[in-house]
Amino acid sequence: MDKSAARKAAFARRKDAHALGHGNSGYLSEVLAGYRGVPLSGYMAMRTEIDPIAAMEEAAAHGPVGVPVIMGKGQPLTFRTWEPGCSLITGEFGAMIPETGVEMTPEIVIVPLVAFDRSGGRLGYGGGFYDRTLQQLRAARPTLAIGFAYAAQEDPNLPLEPTDQPLDLVVTEHGVITSDG
Repeated sequence: MDKSAARKAAFARRKDAHALGHGNSGYLSEVLAGYRGVPLSGYMAMRTEIDPIAAMEEAAAHGPVGVPVIMGKGQPLTFRTWEPGCSLITGEFGAMIPETGVEMTPEIVIVPLVAFDRSGGRLGYGGGFYDRTLQQLRAARPTLAIGFAYAAQEDPNLPLEPTDQPLDLVVTEHGVITSDG
């Protein structure tokens, strides 16, 4: 299966899972509790993405939390500090970002996705933003990539490429999956 067909099928599964309304960040909060104070980046959920905001709010009580900022096509993401209740504006591709805040460098990146597998494979939206960003961050220091998704987004047959950056673990509404790759 090519990436376009895999994305289409995964978006349909994610939409169905999202409609059930069972997505919560309880397991994500449990994982992050083991990293109190470590700079991390979450994301502002769009469309049918599972929402990490409750876990981000908890983490913000212990250390810096940021969200990704798209700088332009073909470029890695940057990260702007975020706090619960901060004023947000619409950034590139409709992503909400803090209106103000300083640039920060996360050591943990909570990654939205379209599909994942148990080997740490991730299918994203196709822009390569997270792959470029994780590669850059990991070249500078160890960086933990946590995929956050509905369990229904799992796909054991992802069409992956050598440039795809692996996830260290995936957190779903049902629990934590550590990479077997």
